[in-house]
Amino acid sequence: MPDSDALPRAALLATDLDGTLLRSDGTLSARTREAIAAAEEAGVPTVFVTARPPRWLDDLADAVGDATGGVALSANGAFVYHVASRTVTETGTMSPDVLRTLGEVLRAAVPGIAFAVERSDGMRREERFAYVREQPVGDDLDDWDAIASRPAGKLLAKLDGSDPDTFHRRVEEALAGRAELGFSGAVGLAEITAPGVTKASGLAAWTTEHGYSRESVWAVGDMPNDLPMLRWAGRAFAVANAHRDVLASVHEVVAANDEDGVAAILDRISRERVQAVRTTVPVDHEERP
Repeated sequence: MPDSDALPRAALLATDLDGTLLRSDGTLSARTREAIAAAEEAGVPTVFVTARPPRWLDDLADAVGDATGGVALSANGAFVYHVASRTVTETGTMSPDVLRTLGEVLRAAVPGIAFAVERSDGMRREERFAYVREQPVGDDLDDWDAIASRPAGKLLAKLDGSDPDTFHRRVEEALAGRAELGFSGAVGLAEITAPGVTKASGLAAWTTEHGYSRESVWAVGDMPNDLPMLRWAGRAFAVANAHRDVLASVHEVVAANDEDGVAAILDRISRERVQAVRTTVPVDHEERP
């Protein structure tokens, strides 16, 4: 992405979580937590835009600021999740007809593929689908007909024993534009959302509703599923540990996630806000008795 001479002033920072805002162990550092609070105090809130489903966001409730209404845009733009009340306020879902069609297409193209879906009330999965992120539990099991009978925000697909890059390519070819395929860094996992549902679409809808201009939104990420958001934002950043395609597509690269790169962006925003306030405060030159 070429640089711009006219740097837009940030009114909002949109950030990915895993690999970007969070450290490699999945924690939010004290340094970054303080930077989020300072930027919000200066008038620039942070909104989380993530591939995570809603249930993986509750641990970050204390870091979601009041200025954004305590929301996170989750499941690659499919859900708007109000973290404090643990409710989904908006969804960009795939209908049962779309899910069935995608299932048929993918099973024909990739024999042995296994499916799961993310809904506002949790995951439902086929027995052969085991998620490395969390231990499967028996009460999230269903057969495919039942899984596809209700709308879902995200369709997940895996093929155990396959080469991850080859699998992802086969899924992309089979989808042929029928849905969005995102890669968040989860190896061997295909993450599929409805046509037009991406981090960019979720962020654009939310910012428009809340009065932020596109030019005033800064965004930061690390993986290809962040690219729609980064290309949409007024200013795009990548952490140094980002995927090569992301590094080649942003205005600026900051320090890696384990070195609090996003905190450095937030510090910059806070300093610029303070400086802007200082330069606009009128100075009284009258002599005083």
